[in-house]
Amino acid sequence: MIPIRDTAPCYSKPIVTWCLIGVCTVVFLAMYFMPDAWSYRLLYLFGMVPVRYANGWEGNFGLPFDGYLSFATNLFIHSSWLHLLVNVWFLWIFADNVEDRMGRWRFLGFYLWCGVFATALQWYFDPELSIPVVGASGAIAGVLGAYFFLYPLERVIVLVPPLLFNIPAIAFLGVWILWQLHNATTEMLFKNGPVDVAWWAHLGGFIVGAISYRWFLRPWHRQ
Repeated sequence: MIPIRDTAPCYSKPIVTWCLIGVCTVVFLAMYFMPDAWSYRLLYLFGMVPVRYANGWEGNFGLPFDGYLSFATNLFIHSSWLHLLVNVWFLWIFADNVEDRMGRWRFLGFYLWCGVFATALQWYFDPELSIPVVGASGAIAGVLGAYFFLYPLERVIVLVPPLLFNIPAIAFLGVWILWQLHNATTEMLFKNGPVDVAWWAHLGGFIVGAISYRWFLRPWHRQ
């Protein structure tokens, strides 16, 4: 299912959402067009490489300990055009409404909080991974967790080629989280298989977003 748009009204300009989309896009384009050696080094320096924090691996690449800064900076790096476009598209559809209910600075704090927690959970479940974990999807999963409870009955227009369907947000996001859970548990059962998606980051982001979104709402929106 590919979400096309939602029907939830938005009463303010989602400035932070637009800025997050812009920063992710600019960072991707800059790394895409720079020499491969530079891009590779930045990917390992600012992407979260779990084994880097497990056994001193960073010394092999001349990378200093960063005080876990990459748990946040990885949220702004993407590995491919498709990776970027999917994350930007989900931000565009769902984040504006959550920002509307939280306000700009609260929403930015919520987004970063969910992203860092999601990254930490991925590290916990896969501490020996030696490739960078990058992308905004953990933070976006937190936004989806908030949306799930703030707008459960709003409609989401989804494309299931070649047809369009109009379904409740709670149904679309329910299917989405079940898919993440399926893939995360499958990864645990088949540890030797290839891993190219941070499923635990998605799950962790959604769960922490669903639990903590109330703390970030504007006072007059709290339920």
